[in-house]
Amino acid sequence: MASDPDIQRRKFLKHGLGSAAVAALALNRRNSPQEAGLVQLPNALLPKESVLALGWQLQDAGRISQSGAEISTESFSPHAWHSATVPGTILTTLVNNRVYPEPLYGQNNRPEKIPESLCRTDWWYRGVFPVPASYAARRIWLNFDGINYAAEVWVNGKNVGGIEGAFIRGRFDVTLLVVPGSDAVIAVRVSPQPHPGVPYEHTLGAASFNGGVSALDGPTFVCAIGWDWIPGIRDRDTGIWQRVFLSASGPVLVKNPQVTTHLPLPRTDSAELTICVAIENVTGYKQKGILKGSLGEISFEKPIHLSYGETQLVTLDSQAFPQLHLKNPRLWWPNGLGPQNLHLLHVSFEVDGRISDARNVSFGIRQITYDVPGTDSLALSVNGVRVFCKGGNWGMDEALKRIPRARLEAQIRMHQLANLTMIRNWGGQSTSDDFYDLCDRYGILVWDEFFQFNDWNPIYFDRYMNNCRDKVLRIRNHPCIAVWCGRNEAAPPKYLDEALRNLFTELDPDRWYQSSSGGGRGVNSGGPYDWQTPQNYYRFSELKNFNRRETFKTEIGAISVPTIESIQGMMPPEDCTAINDDWAEHDFNSGGGRKYPQIMARRYGKIANLADFVRKGQMMNYEGYRAMYEGRLGQLFHPVQGILTWMSHPAQPSFVWQLYHHDLEPNASLFAVKKACEPVHIQLNDSGGGTLQVINHLPRAILGARATAVVYNFNGTLAGRRRYSVAAAASAATSLGRLQLPAGLSHVYFVKLQLHDAAGTLLSDNFYWHASAGRVENLTDLDALPPAALTANAVRRD
Repeated sequence: MASDPDIQRRKFLKHGLGSAAVAALALNRRNSPQEAGLVQLPNALLPKESVLALGWQLQDAGRISQSGAEISTESFSPHAWHSATVPGTILTTLVNNRVYPEPLYGQNNRPEKIPESLCRTDWWYRGVFPVPASYAARRIWLNFDGINYAAEVWVNGKNVGGIEGAFIRGRFDVTLLVVPGSDAVIAVRVSPQPHPGVPYEHTLGAASFNGGVSALDGPTFVCAIGWDWIPGIRDRDTGIWQRVFLSASGPVLVKNPQVTTHLPLPRTDSAELTICVAIENVTGYKQKGILKGSLGEISFEKPIHLSYGETQLVTLDSQAFPQLHLKNPRLWWPNGLGPQNLHLLHVSFEVDGRISDARNVSFGIRQITYDVPGTDSLALSVNGVRVFCKGGNWGMDEALKRIPRARLEAQIRMHQLANLTMIRNWGGQSTSDDFYDLCDRYGILVWDEFFQFNDWNPIYFDRYMNNCRDKVLRIRNHPCIAVWCGRNEAAPPKYLDEALRNLFTELDPDRWYQSSSGGGRGVNSGGPYDWQTPQNYYRFSELKNFNRRETFKTEIGAISVPTIESIQGMMPPEDCTAINDDWAEHDFNSGGGRKYPQIMARRYGKIANLADFVRKGQMMNYEGYRAMYEGRLGQLFHPVQGILTWMSHPAQPSFVWQLYHHDLEPNASLFAVKKACEPVHIQLNDSGGGTLQVINHLPRAILGARATAVVYNFNGTLAGRRRYSVAAAASAATSLGRLQLPAGLSHVYFVKLQLHDAAGTLLSDNFYWHASAGRVENLTDLDALPPAALTANAVRRD
């Protein structure tokens, strides 16, 4: 049998190191500060990551008889495998290889065209990738940022481990399996979730299609079984959906650094930073070195000793390191309240003067509080300034997880342009690093949830909590994250709720944990989700179909008709001529779609053709979505604290619940929300006989301002004008009194509002169309209308 030094010598020779390194190991084998086989090279810089995006291939595991040990060798020939898209899902690859048509167009997603078997099949990914020569003499890691749902990973004929759950990272030590400067063969067997369920098909005759048994599996894309805003995705988004990369380190790792910030509120002229980082010795030898950090011109360091295999949690605060007390810090603010200043912390660990590992952490200096005196409602303040949570729900970023950064940035920027301040990450289904990074940059707070739905509790407790833990560790530095939430519309069972509370106490105690998105501290979902008259939204606290006691509304929505180009782009021409199952596939059944054409006809006249339907739809989009927000803003902080529309963002081409289409074309809904949610806003609140209000989200009063209300007849002639002196308090809704309408006004009339500051600068304007009588005042008037089996003539093409 070979001696221990002989084994180590062969390892060194395998990695191409010279005899001097072998001699150094032989002399200091037991007490060396370097790991056996990992003597540092002279280069003090850490080699760059090597992203593995091109060169992957994919095949149905049922077609492969060989084992992972064989597939992950150079001698294996991947004959007739598909070129794989990574990051991406199984279906993404198969669509890109023209095996199946684009699922989101027309009715291509029906099981007759794309089989349900995709979500009941294991799949092999395989690729041959170069290992950078710069990794020589370092420990080498294979990293996965996300695989749905489970995976076995093989490298050069050896099984290196597995991954369970879509939201946990995988990191595997492959040092002894690969050779820097040579190719490595990587094979990954990906398994779908154990309970994929059977989706309801979206047809005009379908009654309900929200989720199901797939929620048992917990950390996965539960909505991929189908919901009322997304059809069943046939592979359930199985696949390597996040980045894969190789990295190199020395003997000690820097893991999960965290930066927390505290302000001496109400003052914001200083900040205390606390840095917490895990330092792990991944060797069988004692290690000593220096933990170093830098933040702009600030730097710090601390010597660390580690026994073999030890992980130390190191905390650095301003008491021990006074340089972490910052004067006049540049703060991070939500959209509309100030700039989104971000800071970069660089943390490294050095052994013998050379970098063993390093991490960069982007963070913002800000402090969130969650209550105000005099109310038990959930109420957010950032840096001491009240924040009204104007936002929207994201069910999933894209049905097939096709979400490159440029596309995601366009979507989040539209939220910023719409003057929104929050996105609710429903069910934690949108969890890419880009998502949080862009919310940081655009000032969008995130209500972030975990993976529990309906009446199904996750059955794999350890797997579930491991995914939750890794998610928190991965994203907790983002200043955008405002609220953690345990479950959609219900509280988790006690054992899960307590486990999550303990998790946050350990890893992120400063953020608020809300058990349910549908209850507690004034939080409520519950819709309504169909189109309402503006009067209903303004009078929500008076109506039975609204929850009158809610103060933080997490779900309320309506149909949002896209443009004619978007409709024509999402289905064949023949399906644009009538409301049929293709419309249902794109969610028209949802949000009261069956009644919507009759509502439109009652309100705006008979529908002539598709173009007419779209034109009238944009009018209804605008008046409905503006009122949805204005009604709540009329009670700004007294008592309402927030409203999140269901939904602001579509996962697929849709007729409902969106501010813009899947093709990124804005609907009138987006412009309506932009108007209602502007930082300083003048509005006509159609309650109490029609009240003029100034909504001031800013933390300073507006004094000496002037408002003007002008009323026009239907033919454009002036009917009346009135001016108002305005003193609008900070962070408040200020009433200017009832709008007095002139006598002799036409049946249909218009109201134009303007608000100018003391210098004459226009702060806000607004425009309304109203009818004096004969409107559908309440949708209960429509309960008697039939669901309407619409004929081909009901919505014709233009």
